[in-house]
Amino acid sequence: MASLSGKTLFITGASRGIGLAIALRAARDGANVAIAAKSDVANPKLPGTIHSAVQAVNDAGGRGLALKCDIREEDQVRASVAATVDAFGGIDILVNNASAIWLRGALDTPMKRFDLMQQVNSRGSFLCAQACLPHLLHAPNPHILTLCPPPSLDPKWWAPHTGYTLAKMGMSFVTLGLAAEFGPRGVAVNALWPRTLIATDALNMIPGVQAGNGRSPAIMGDAAHAVLVRDARSTNGQFFIDDEVLREAGITGLSAYAMDPALPLLPDLFLD
Repeated sequence: MASLSGKTLFITGASRGIGLAIALRAARDGANVAIAAKSDVANPKLPGTIHSAVQAVNDAGGRGLALKCDIREEDQVRASVAATVDAFGGIDILVNNASAIWLRGALDTPMKRFDLMQQVNSRGSFLCAQACLPHLLHAPNPHILTLCPPPSLDPKWWAPHTGYTLAKMGMSFVTLGLAAEFGPRGVAVNALWPRTLIATDALNMIPGVQAGNGRSPAIMGDAAHAVLVRDARSTNGQFFIDDEVLREAGITGLSAYAMDPALPLLPDLFLD
């Protein structure tokens, strides 16, 4: 498999969870990784900050850059992108990982929470792409990878949590649009989604589900790596699923990713 050595990644929401797993996998290749997230100060309820993530990136063999950034704020995003370019000379890869979640029905969704999801998920992904694209267009093998599901209009995914589904599908439709616009210009714009639940803090939002019913975030780190080393001009507009990507890369034994092999794996949202 090819390497991300020397590549510069800008990853949103990478202080923990899937974003951090993607960062660490790239770091093992010797990549430069900008960790863009709000987590500047340690929180006992949510372990991990941009600083601990950068230390982990450095320990893994990469070069990390801590960027305190709320992707709802345009000035902060553009400043963070500029700081990344100043530090590493450019940007090769954008990973839109940051996401807000609220799995409740319409009557139980405060508008403040609704607005947060739309601002972080679809708007944030669009803004980060807009800020990074001038640099990606000059990169030799540029990628945008967004953590979002295949687009779906099936009512079964909308009825239980319209606000969240709208926000998450918004990321999917941003991916579709940017792929059509920038794929012909050599920028690969794709999505990645897990087959099963991933053991992150988002599981706390799902009643009756525990970490043991999911896989480690490492599976998404490995799957993202498998996508990001592909040729950008021949990999565009795809909605990848983690286990399918790994199978295509020759990785078939996935039991090591299970958090608790004794418990059943539960499928993630938006997949039949």
